[in-house]
Amino acid sequence: MKKMLYFFLLILVIPKIVVLTSGCAQIIAPTGGPRDTLPPVLISTTPKKPATNFTGNRINLYFDEYVQIQELQQNLLVSPTPKNNPYIDYKLRSVTIRLRDTLEPNTTYTINLGNSIRDINENNIIKDFRYVFSTGSTIDSLSFSGKVQEAETGKIDSTLIVLLYKNLDDTAVIKLKPKYIARLDGAGNFSFENLSAGEYKVYALKDGDGSRTYNSKLEMFAFANSAVTVSSNTTPVFLYAYAEQKEKPKVTAPAEKKLKYTTKITTQKQDVFTDLAIEFNKPLKNPDKQKIILTDTLNNIIKDFSVTTDSTNKNLLIKTKWIQDASYKLVILKDFATDSTGLSLAKSDTLRFKTKGETDYAIVKLKFTNFDKTKNPVLQFVQNNEVVNAYPLTSDTWNAQLFNPGEYELRILYDDNRNGIWDTGNFVKKIQPEKVYSISQKLSLRENFEKDIDNIELPK
Repeated sequence: MKKMLYFFLLILVIPKIVVLTSGCAQIIAPTGGPRDTLPPVLISTTPKKPATNFTGNRINLYFDEYVQIQELQQNLLVSPTPKNNPYIDYKLRSVTIRLRDTLEPNTTYTINLGNSIRDINENNIIKDFRYVFSTGSTIDSLSFSGKVQEAETGKIDSTLIVLLYKNLDDTAVIKLKPKYIARLDGAGNFSFENLSAGEYKVYALKDGDGSRTYNSKLEMFAFANSAVTVSSNTTPVFLYAYAEQKEKPKVTAPAEKKLKYTTKITTQKQDVFTDLAIEFNKPLKNPDKQKIILTDTLNNIIKDFSVTTDSTNKNLLIKTKWIQDASYKLVILKDFATDSTGLSLAKSDTLRFKTKGETDYAIVKLKFTNFDKTKNPVLQFVQNNEVVNAYPLTSDTWNAQLFNPGEYELRILYDDNRNGIWDTGNFVKKIQPEKVYSISQKLSLRENFEKDIDNIELPK
């Protein structure tokens, strides 16, 4: 009887246990599978690849998963360059391309969608997606490549585009849109694919206005000295981009009506190798050296100094033979100069400062490989993308006993005309810019410390 009762109770309890257990199971979140990291796969196209004797105006691309298109304008390149870019749309697993131009006969076309096609769920990108077709019976298969770097800095600007012309006239890049366009990768490399054999002119351009023509000397621009012959073994092309003219800083009307100045010598010691700089908030007019007095630590008047202004007329430069670890006074009389409206300083002022001593500097010793004196190498020290010091190299070693501490980037200028500075190019006169190369080693200098670096490799 007890066994019968126990069995009966067990039958009643088991369903409740099952219900409770299943209820608990619903609380646990599903673990799911691994994250999808693969880009969509192209399954088929209409017309089928490779498409020859193309006569239509519509291309359909079909993928193995739902896709989307993002940043199309930044990615789309069509070659040869059309008057009107195609209309491109997407839906579910397909992308549709509708051509809006009349196609040229016997011509290979490339529609490069770049990195714009991505899957819906994880945003995985199909990198450098291209669709190629021909209106003739064959698809052109020749290519050539190259690299672009900034001539003045040796750096890469991947926002430049490379332009290719069948028209060999020099005015084509000024008046006409290019036949083909390529973008740079992060290392400055470019490549043109599916070209026909023949001669081409090649240029690089920072296309500020979107015209895809060279129409301003302020634009970064590069050109090859001669036409490129595209064949089965075309030599890569190296282009050096330059801006023939620098953009002048915009001058804004100062809000203040007072003439004032600032100087670093109130917080820092004066470098014995540079001019003392005093920066004014407005351009100066006719500064009078007789109303500026420089004295030494014993109040002896120093007569051997000069007063100049820079190209902006805002920086007053005091030049003399500074003595190390010495004290100076600079007296500026209030009427030493005026601005363009006739305003002068509110009062005369006295600046007290001290120059740097030997322990305020670093000692630097550098040794180079691949040194070639015939290239007139100039060693440049760069801070915040500005050349702060430049020294012509006469041997494979360079040293300085007194050098300002700081963090420096090193560059080498090959100074063709031996004037010590970088010179820009000129497309009309067919003058290439002088070339500057960035050195991989960085220089970190501390006060009262010696820095030796061997085997700094110079470009060949």
